[in-house]
Amino acid sequence: MNKTGIKICGLQSVEVLKSMVNLPVDYIGFVFADSKRRIDGVQAGKLLRVLDEWTSGSRPRSVGVFVNPGDALLNDVMEKAPLDVIQLHGQESPQRCREIREHFGIQVFKAWSVDSQGRTERSADELDAYVGIIDALLLDTYDPLYGGGSGKTFAWDRIPAYQAWTHQHRIPLFVAGGLNADNAEKLVHEYHPEGLDVSSGVETNGVKDIAKITAFVERVKQA
Repeated sequence: MNKTGIKICGLQSVEVLKSMVNLPVDYIGFVFADSKRRIDGVQAGKLLRVLDEWTSGSRPRSVGVFVNPGDALLNDVMEKAPLDVIQLHGQESPQRCREIREHFGIQVFKAWSVDSQGRTERSADELDAYVGIIDALLLDTYDPLYGGGSGKTFAWDRIPAYQAWTHQHRIPLFVAGGLNADNAEKLVHEYHPEGLDVSSGVETNGVKDIAKITAFVERVKQA
């Protein structure tokens, strides 16, 4: 069984990022959409330089989170902060995902929203059009304002249906939404996703907390 990868999302602080240097984190996420965690390309560039100085083995991959981004925003960010992955949280069509993937030559992760009752913003049948285009599917809790980052969990019993689809098409499945050190271990044991994506669950008063990040990473890796 493959180990579950860890993505810490919504990084803003160079100091916090430096404090994570010895943790086995696989992805670092930067938010470029409307959010209290939003940063710009210049800030992301500074954070990427810290990642490039990472010394404990291979560095985590950098992920930019966007919601229905226009070309101007994408070009500006990628010029100032050449990301490894673009993560799309809006209503981006398969064609749009393909355009972005081919233009920048990097991986594209697509978020798919599920609410607390298991309802989705769009039909699961629409996923088939993304086969061969997206490099990972991310299940997140539906948030009508920001498209994600709600800090709430969705109906986990919907995971197996999506997991069957991702396994069929050999696409990694990431899970986000309301994760923290207390529930991450249960999620890994019961569903074995390829990745977990956490943001607010490792914060204290809206600020990334290295103690919570460490606890989250340890729980997931132990599981």
